[in-house]
Amino acid sequence: MAVIEIADLSKRLGREPDAFRLSVTSFALQEHEELAITGSSGTGKSTFLNLIAGIIAADAGRITVCGVEMTALPESERDMLRARHIGLVYQTFNLLQGFSALENVVLGSAFGGKLKGAHQRSRELLQQLGLGTKLHKRPRELSVGEQQRVAVARALVNSPDLLLADEPTANLDEHNAATVLTSLRDLARESGAALLLVTHDTRIKELLPPAIDIGSLFAVAAE
Repeated sequence: MAVIEIADLSKRLGREPDAFRLSVTSFALQEHEELAITGSSGTGKSTFLNLIAGIIAADAGRITVCGVEMTALPESERDMLRARHIGLVYQTFNLLQGFSALENVVLGSAFGGKLKGAHQRSRELLQQLGLGTKLHKRPRELSVGEQQRVAVARALVNSPDLLLADEPTANLDEHNAATVLTSLRDLARESGAALLLVTHDTRIKELLPPAIDIGSLFAVAAE
């Protein structure tokens, strides 16, 4: 079964007179599949993930996620589908600074409506990621690599069907980049989630899942 199915997708990038348009004729990601999309910055990779997650709306075409046509839903229902079925790892972490590492992960459960057992699941994930002694530290008290591992735990706490990672190693040194990517892939496999990540980080090429260049996936053309 396909976790993601895309047909004839189109999205204008920007409002300027010289704006570009992202076009994807066909794309699919199957259950438990891992895929990396590589390419330089500014080529539409993050926009592509945001379209799949329903954070932004397509101009035309169809995106189906977990059997539901995302592009046919109003924003509130896209938000609910994302909370229940998709885990997101952001380049900028997006942690809540006033809350501890544990609280940030537990809040991920709240958004997905899966509060039962949330504290236990959150603790276990953070311990698996080597943060068992940092549960009550706030983001500013953690290293950059530790913050990204908290973000990985938050994305996985609801056992999503689909895990999307947007440049998950871009802000990390090479050692932390390797640690985060390896943990991300291992935990995705353990949870049974399909994994789609985008990156321009050439340092970690040998650690990536099967990869395709952005140019072979979609066209970005002038209006």
